[in-house]
Amino acid sequence: MSIDLIFRIGAVGILVSVLCQVLKHSGREEQAFLTSLAGLLLVLYWVIPYIYELFETIQQLFAL
Repeated sequence: MSIDLIFRIGAVGILVSVLCQVLKHSGREEQAFLTSLAGLLLVLYWVIPYIYELFETIQQLFAL
């Protein structure tokens, strides 16, 4: 895992939190929820290959 991924996750977190606060204060709670959900899905899209690689390594380690 590269440090670039950590910085991207942090940037998405900051951006999503700012957008959610702006949307909540303007009375658009539904859009704020969808924004946070989109941020979560984006980060999961980036992280899932690393999780898959971790499970593959564990499976090879224990030879299941």
